[in-house]
Amino acid sequence: AVSRIQIERPAKTARITIHTARPGIVIGKKGEDIERLRREVTARMGVPTHISVAEIRKPELDAQLVAEGIAQQLERRIMFRRAMKRAVGNSMRLGALGIKVKLSGRLNGADIARSEWYREGQVPLHTLRADVDYGVVEAGTTYGILGVKVWIYKGEIFDLYATAPENVAGKKGAN
Repeated sequence: AVSRIQIERPAKTARITIHTARPGIVIGKKGEDIERLRREVTARMGVPTHISVAEIRKPELDAQLVAEGIAQQLERRIMFRRAMKRAVGNSMRLGALGIKVKLSGRLNGADIARSEWYREGQVPLHTLRADVDYGVVEAGTTYGILGVKVWIYKGEIFDLYATAPENVAGKKGAN
């Protein structure tokens, strides 16, 4: 249930942030697991390490976690179309503007591998300012490996400094 891990290395230290939907599992009872992890990472890196756990409030809007959920369902032999549609419905219900799910491989154990995808809403992959989250996971089934890709569109990113044309015009006149 870990979405991503951020590693920052300021002067002679390391800061690691683990983004997860279930922080209690990562931390462990009374912080035992995270303390053991901190000791192992400190020993490997050779610098003092600070590990923090960040909770993801809405895991249905995190593409990596959605992809992992679909992969787990496929490994438990749930029908792939049902797993895809359930994930898409949950994400759209919780506020995503669009979601696209693509499965590739020997779907339902077919002799010839193929890809199937399902999309709801809009997913502008060619728009640079679009906030599109992407996650990819491999599901190990009895028939082989299936690839699961998920794109979730959450809206547009507006850069406050780039959207002020009057500032640009004022600087040109000053030269």
